Amino acid sequence: MSTSTAPRILLFIGDSITDCGRREDPDGLGHGYVRMLAEELRAREPDTTVLNRGISGHKAADLVARFEQDCLGLAPDLVTVYIGVNDSWHYTTGRDEHVDEESFERDYRWMLDQIAEHLPGTAVTLVVPFVADVDEDVRRIHDDLDPKVAIIRRLALEHGHTLVDLEQLLAGVLATGMPPERFAEDGVHPTPIGHRAIADAWLDAVRP
Repeated sequence: MSTSTAPRILLFIGDSITDCGRREDPDGLGHGYVRMLAEELRAREPDTTVLNRGISGHKAADLVARFEQDCLGLAPDLVTVYIGVNDSWHYTTGRDEHVDEESFERDYRWMLDQIAEHLPGTAVTLVVPFVADVDEDVRRIHDDLDPKVAIIRRLALEHGHTLVDLEQLLAGVLATGMPPERFAEDGVHPTPIGHRAIADAWLDAVRP
């Protein structure tokens, strides 16, 4: 990222992990990792604007449907895309139809292409979604999610975008002996400890 002190707009777009109640929050930030980052970044750059455009339950196709309004039209200097777990979780729990890998990659690639075309000076950070194996039902999500994670990693490499790999982060955290429930009680939604780890991983990767 640029070290310029000019006012910047940082946009975070995704699902419930980004949302975290932001629509009920007067600041529009929610109570998760986006708020943690906003507080830290604003301490460094008081004029920085942090925008949260997470919506609970959304999948990659939902981001595509609202990408013009919630991303391109806001002209951010940096976009962080954090999506994917619902594309697998909703299917493995019987809540929705299957999102195949081809559809997921098409939608994700379309968003990156739109940023490149309409916001050519904008930096992009991609977040790899995680699943914490708190029980066997949650562990099964990996069967569908892992190929989608591979797509995100490949797209980040292909486009030269910054990657925040939460699956690798979680593996390192659990290697210290932390129970997975402390990171995400239900295996998907981070606890405050999980959100802090996500914020720190973003800062380490992006180095704003």
